[in-house]
Parts: sequence; structure tokens; C-alpha cells
Amino acid sequence: MRVIENERIKPVLRWAGGKNWLVKHLNELLPKQGFKNYHEPFLGGASIFLSINPQKKSYLSDLNQELIQTYNAIKTNPNEIIDKLKTYKNTEEFYYQIRNVITNDCIENAARFIYLNQTSFNGIYRVNLKGEYNVPYGHRTKNFLEENNLLLVSSRLQKASIFYGDFDCAKSKIKKGDLVFLDPPYTVSHNNNGFIKYNQKLFSLDDQIRLSELINYIKGKDAYYILTNAAHSKVLEIFEKGDSLYTMKRASLIGGINAERGKISEYIFSNIKND
Repeated sequence: MRVIENERIKPVLRWAGGKNWLVKHLNELLPKQGFKNYHEPFLGGASIFLSINPQKKSYLSDLNQELIQTYNAIKTNPNEIIDKLKTYKNTEEFYYQIRNVITNDCIENAARFIYLNQTSFNGIYRVNLKGEYNVPYGHRTKNFLEENNLLLVSSRLQKASIFYGDFDCAKSKIKKGDLVFLDPPYTVSHNNNGFIKYNQKLFSLDDQIRLSELINYIKGKDAYYILTNAAHSKVLEIFEKGDSLYTMKRASLIGGINAERGKISEYIFSNIKND
């Protein structure tokens, strides 16, 4: 596996709600004294994990099983995935052909997941009631295969344990001095605009309350946490624990042609004190 190490590692996948915008603020948020193991139970595009580059063990998980299978395949078989992606074409006809493919081969499934993510409309992950991916072709001109970057991501994943499961599964692995980064699906929209019906099914208000209880557990273990969430009064009510609270503005990047895209606010909660 030949890797050019001096390149910046980027996420292999586009992900709605991804935290690329947060990367430039990480030095202000991470504990200055360092941390032990790293945990990220809402992995998504993995931009924070890739930027932090934890030196010890990482525990990465998500409730999207296809996503986790893809990361495990990238970890163990990056060259085979690259070889498969080299046979793919960025055309509308080929896109729908691949979208309709059903296979049990882990390499083909990983290549398919990356290809569809990179060439679909807005990189959205959406399935119908039958569990079939149904996002339309995106007419993107960007190359869907960045070979060296995929190899770099694979290299970073070598020290990671990658598993499928609910965020609560992380609890048993958290030890004193560890860092837990939490980026849940947002149940409420930003700036007090109300509830998101679609995400309410994926991650309910009850799930947000369970997540608040996990944070209590993390603090009880003398571990660190960083939580990102929508800037909303209900979120503040659930997660206010007397810890640090930051409000950050970012550009809204998800939406159709007629969607309103501007600056939106997000909350960051953390028990890390760098003063």
C-alpha cells in the first residue's frame, strides 16, 4: 500500500451535517494536556477523527450499517476498492445501473457506497421503505476517486475499532482521560425554527435525552466530551450541565437549488477547560 504521507487527509465521503467546518477550531476545543483513547459514535464522514489523528486506540461507530461496512472495507482492502472504482464511470446511465446492484461482496458494496455518495445529488444518504438507496444522480464533474486520499484514510483507520451500533454501545469502552466526540443527527432545526420531522424518526427527542445521560456517564468516568448540536432552546434545556458552551456560525450547504443557504448557528458543549 503506497501512500504519500505529506498530503492533507480528507473525508472519503460527503455527509449531511458533516463537521469539516469545525476542523479549523479544533485547537481551541481539544484538551491542551492531551487525551487517551478516542471515541466517535456518530461517525458519518469522519472529518473530526481524520483531522485529530488520535495516537492511541480509536472506537468509531454509527447506526448506518452500510457506512460501517464501507469503513471496515477501506481499512482492510483499500487497493481492491480502488481497482473496482477505476472501472466505474461518472455518467447518469452508469449511476442508475450501479444504484440498482445488489451484492454480498464487501469490496463491491464499499466501492458502490463511495461511488453513489460522490456522484449523487448533494451526497445525501436516503433509502426508501424497502431499504433501497433512492437518491438521484447529481451531475457532478468532480472525480469520485481520489486514490491516494483513500489510502491515507485506510492508513489512519489501522488503529481504530470500527463497529455498527447505537451510540450507547460506546459506554463500555470509555475510560478516564478518553475523549468522546458526539455529533448526533439534529432533532431540531437551527435558530429556534422548530422540529425536523425527518430526523425525528432517525434520532428522536428521547434519543437526545439518552445522549444527555451518556454525557453524565462520560463525566462520571473523568473523560472528556465535545458535543455539537443545533442552536435551539430545547437543546440548551437538555444539555445544559454547567460546562463550556460555544455558539458558532457556519454556512448551510445542504439543500436544493431553491433552498435558502446562509449562516446558521450551532452549539458546542464541552467539559474541557483550557484556561
